[in-house]
Amino acid sequence: METFQAYYTDIHASGWQRHAAAQLREQGLVTFSGITERTGLIDIARQLMAIRPHRDAGPDGVTVITKTQDESSGFTGFTDAELIPHTDGSAVPSPPGLLLLVCQQAADEGGSTRVADGARAIRALADQHPASLGPLSAPQAAFFGTAGAYLGAPLEPTGPGRTRIRLRLDDLAWFSTQAAGAIPLLRTAVAAHTQTFRLREGEGLLLSNTRWLHGRDNFVGHRSMLRILGDPLPATGILPGFPSPVPVTNLQEPLAA
Repeated sequence: METFQAYYTDIHASGWQRHAAAQLREQGLVTFSGITERTGLIDIARQLMAIRPHRDAGPDGVTVITKTQDESSGFTGFTDAELIPHTDGSAVPSPPGLLLLVCQQAADEGGSTRVADGARAIRALADQHPASLGPLSAPQAAFFGTAGAYLGAPLEPTGPGRTRIRLRLDDLAWFSTQAAGAIPLLRTAVAAHTQTFRLREGEGLLLSNTRWLHGRDNFVGHRSMLRILGDPLPATGILPGFPSPVPVTNLQEPLAA
């Protein structure tokens, strides 16, 4: 099983930016350690991305994720509840390309970070259940968010020969009848390609938000994470999504009964 160390980049080494960008282009995920303050995280972010503002972020683009309220739709991240692996910004037309996350303080119990490689999950679907890809890529297969949010699909084209995943599986996602029939298969594929990292203080990850899904286990005690969302700088050569598993013309086949 792949581990935190398998994706590790020493962000304190000379030329780490080139190594991290190459890894993001190939694997979509980088892990690192040695960052505990928001100023250090901002410095890392600015070398690879253009930081996006966010509803919950401060003026510097950093969101502090900790328990501040009870469960409510759209704010589960600020509770101690489980977060099902998802795409950040699923309700905006173009989700952020990159997500940067670091642990300030680990929970007393639980709170492990879960990441799922969407490219591998969709490849598994293409190999085992190819008819499921059509409903999941139909133009109006899903609705993400509340009123005025995004009507689209879990699988979307994002350039020649590339696909991005856009997914959430909580009470702010609705699916068409055909897409709903394929969701259990997608859940199974995502679960089979999910890894769990017990991040310690100063450890973090940088991932392609249009390839990898991320979430967490529920937890007990105080837990604090810092997050930055943004888009890859042009010089990095990081493209959205991942290589399409099958030709786009094959993605509209109906789901078998």
